[in-house]
Amino acid sequence: MDERGEQTELSGRVINVIYANEENGYTVLRLDTMDGGVTTVVGTLPSACPGEELHAFGEWMTHPSHGRQFKAEYAERSLPRTAEAIYSYLAGRAVKGIGPATAALIVDRFGEKTLDVLEGQPEKLAEIRGIGREKALRISADFRRQAGLRRLMEFLCGHGLRPLLAVRLYKFYGEDAMDVLGGDPYILAAPHIGGSFAEADHLAFDLGCDPDDPNRIRAAVLFELRHNANNGHCFIPADKLIPATAQFVGTQPEQAAAGLAELQERGAITRCELAGRDACYLTELYEAETYVASRLRALASEPEPEDERINLLVERVEAESGIVYAPLQRQALSLAARCRVMALTGGPGTGKTTSLRGILSLYDSLGIETLLTAPTGRAAKRMSELTGREASTIHRLIGAGYSAEGEETVFARDEDEPLDCGAVVLDECSMVDITLMRALLAAMPPDCRLILVGDADQLPSVGPGRVFSDILRSEAIPAVRLTEIFRQAEDSRIVKYAHMINRGEHPDLRVNSGDFFLLGRRDEARAADTIVELCAERLPKRMGIAPEEIQVLTPTRKGELGSAALNRRLQAALNPPMEGKNEKIFGEVTFREGDRVMQIRNNYDIIWHRSPLPGQKPESGSGIYNGDIGYILGIDADNEALTVDFDGRVAALSFEQLMQLEHAWAMTVHKSQGSEYRAVVLALAQAAPRLLTRGVLYTAVTRAKELLIAVGDIETAHRMIDNHVQSRRYSGLRLRLI
Repeated sequence: MDERGEQTELSGRVINVIYANEENGYTVLRLDTMDGGVTTVVGTLPSACPGEELHAFGEWMTHPSHGRQFKAEYAERSLPRTAEAIYSYLAGRAVKGIGPATAALIVDRFGEKTLDVLEGQPEKLAEIRGIGREKALRISADFRRQAGLRRLMEFLCGHGLRPLLAVRLYKFYGEDAMDVLGGDPYILAAPHIGGSFAEADHLAFDLGCDPDDPNRIRAAVLFELRHNANNGHCFIPADKLIPATAQFVGTQPEQAAAGLAELQERGAITRCELAGRDACYLTELYEAETYVASRLRALASEPEPEDERINLLVERVEAESGIVYAPLQRQALSLAARCRVMALTGGPGTGKTTSLRGILSLYDSLGIETLLTAPTGRAAKRMSELTGREASTIHRLIGAGYSAEGEETVFARDEDEPLDCGAVVLDECSMVDITLMRALLAAMPPDCRLILVGDADQLPSVGPGRVFSDILRSEAIPAVRLTEIFRQAEDSRIVKYAHMINRGEHPDLRVNSGDFFLLGRRDEARAADTIVELCAERLPKRMGIAPEEIQVLTPTRKGELGSAALNRRLQAALNPPMEGKNEKIFGEVTFREGDRVMQIRNNYDIIWHRSPLPGQKPESGSGIYNGDIGYILGIDADNEALTVDFDGRVAALSFEQLMQLEHAWAMTVHKSQGSEYRAVVLALAQAAPRLLTRGVLYTAVTRAKELLIAVGDIETAHRMIDNHVQSRRYSGLRLRLI
């Protein structure tokens, strides 16, 4: 147990920073105290640097492992004043562009006036050998930015808020950030800042905001709509939104209704009647949904009648490919020839890929230039492998990037600059949300054809809407559902069991043979041990399946069989620390050279380079996207960057971007959509009922190409099969299509 003392004060100069969590500001540092001693200080001290002076208020405590420490509850900090301390501050890379050697030159020249020169007289810096005018201006600008950012961080941390929010506030509002916060603390909860409503509410009350402040009510309405959009809803009925908002912030329904009306007047929310409901949309979702419906209806109008010419085309493709198409496959080819839009769906082994290859050959014979695309990089790569043609992500195809303000995603291809093609084939359509579908349709020329391919029984998109399901259920778009399992897939227990699971039947999971195995483990700790052993020992040594060809899937992030805990275990087994292997501690996670990682946010600015194959030219581009998998090649502490190989695209990420990465030896089933792996190890973990569903199990099983091993309690698998409750999503697309 800790031995705590009385509240006291401690002053001194920071010697070095032992640990710093960039996300929450928690820091461990060594302090040279006024009495000449050295002690360890812990607390929320964001961006602490060697050389700065600290006056901390808190208490002494004894840590069971690290001994006597001072726990700072609050601290007053000031920049260093002596030449020696200023050198320590600059040599510790507190300011970009200044390392130990440059720091020595600057401090030798300006001494105790160094920081004044940095802030207000950058032209003097240019007098020093090796520092030109441009570099001097960059150094000065970064120092001023650091000073403003630091004040903002200390202000937020003083109110118990994350310092990361200060970084985003300063990025968008610069030196005006404090004034913006004072005018409306709820700007913290805006999407471009990324704070929670609770954080904004906490700050607002600290600043004396009234519980019924109109800013608070409006922010609560927007929070409810954004929160529900993250859960897949395109709109919320007013008779649910108003009482939910009122209950959320403890106000009267009339005030919530007034806030809703004002947001509607400002254009942030759009209301319309939909099937007798007063539907409330975030305006951008309303515009996306109505655009998608209008464009798809236009594409679906007036298909060409079936005639002998089309039948001859299909027969020619059949003859050239040496394949005899099943009736439903022939129907798919015929519809592709006659219609400007069609949907093709079916489970594993039903011939979607064969049908798609036939459609591509048919379009070739018609002279139609066809582009292939998918929602994620892994899905696009798989599409390329299956068709033998180049495929790209939707984001890359239509040129995703940031707006000039950096607040929202914009696309280079749209109605004014459409794609140059006659047809687009979109695979893994169940993963596409309403906003991405709108962007793709807007980028297509008016006379372009669209083929939508996917498995309607897989999990819906993470973002708002059930686009593929709504399209199929509307029956307004020509569609073919393939149902026959072909001979080459009949012997696969993965395929057979996937279809049984989808029908709600219980396969005999106790029969272990072929490509599907269940290793029963009732205890989750034993199950985790087994999963690690499979990946590190049994599959590589007994079956020749390399660890990089194995993907561990789990329904949940939490618990012993959640992705977070499994990644820690798998990192220790597959990529342990060793001398010469660089590491970077980021919060509670250690990134290490050789780690398998996943990008978890779209970042359109990251530059990548691809080494050429023999006879090819080097390739470069920008953009690493949510779901891209890579391996850490190098970690450079001096330049605060790491290099990641994303399937041949080598990119450099700054340490500030580590919040966009997570380990990927294990991932949730939702994250695995659109991918196929040689071997899948599935953790049958305990989780919330909404995660233990038939759709989750079906999606997990269909990710395995050659081998699936489920580890856990067989009863968990049965509960998942029996749980076919599909969460309702408020979406108007189906109604708008019909």
